[in-house]
Amino acid sequence: MASATSSTVVLALGLLFMTLVGECYGQCGDNFRVGYYQEKCGKVDVEAIVFAIVKKHYIDDAGTIADLVRLQFHDCFVRGCDASILLDGEDAEKTARPNLSVSGYDIIEEAKVALDKYCPGIVSCADIVVLAARAATFLGGADWYYVETGRKDGRISIAEDAKNGLPGARIPIPAAVKLFADFGLDTEDFVYLLGCHTVGTAHCANFQDRLYNFGDSGKPDPTMAPKLLSSLQKTCPRNVNSGNQAFLDQTKGSENKMDNAFFKRILEGEGVLEVDQNLALHPLTRSIVVRAANDENIFKAKIGPAMRKMGLIGVLTEGEVRVGTCKKTL
Repeated sequence: MASATSSTVVLALGLLFMTLVGECYGQCGDNFRVGYYQEKCGKVDVEAIVFAIVKKHYIDDAGTIADLVRLQFHDCFVRGCDASILLDGEDAEKTARPNLSVSGYDIIEEAKVALDKYCPGIVSCADIVVLAARAATFLGGADWYYVETGRKDGRISIAEDAKNGLPGARIPIPAAVKLFADFGLDTEDFVYLLGCHTVGTAHCANFQDRLYNFGDSGKPDPTMAPKLLSSLQKTCPRNVNSGNQAFLDQTKGSENKMDNAFFKRILEGEGVLEVDQNLALHPLTRSIVVRAANDENIFKAKIGPAMRKMGLIGVLTEGEVRVGTCKKTL
């Protein structure tokens, strides 16, 4: 627990305690609110434990930032933020193709085991996912933000739901904006959440068509900058089923930072995924991208509230809390 008393944690938690009674998005009550776990686990600070575990993994692997942010997205967009992605099973969500490259399960499990030593069955896996993503976002350089807790864990996890519910790398911008709106997220939320591609990687299969046969044209995507095209063609050779990956933010030294470099790159035609590049081109989103690219503080300030809103999708405030593990229900 020594790392939980670092200056970073002290600062973050000090800010939290000053705003335990804060704004809500209309879902808050005694069973779901900021600071829900205060005094529910004796003198143990639930949020500090999650933060310390995430920080430990981040120090060992900066890729932890992308892993945990993505994990929250892939959980919340399928059946809501209920930790259903964590459940094991032959046909569970984590077996769906869009989730095969998702990571961070071990970090959530470690936090769950640690917390259940102090107060078994009190802290939900669904809350741990959101708290871990908040810690990752902050450690990556974004502003601290506050999250409601008190979620309960879901019992259902079906691969087909993830296959059908998660947007792909080629989704058109209007369709993506509508999808996010259906979950209560506006266009700015969508842009900033997609801006989390300032961290993380993508496998060749997600963008290889842009390099050689975009839209069945037999040619590369004309919106891709020539320098990036050449680089990615070396990473992902033609007609090769490669397991190689490319950083979604092509700014060297910024690949694991929650900054605005991604927005700068896509304005220069250096978006790796089709949806990323179109974010900078489509009139629905371009002006937001330009503002974020021109002000380094906008994304750092806006991504937290967007993550918080995403954490309110399909919240269960009645039901069970898994005990001892996040991999199975009671």
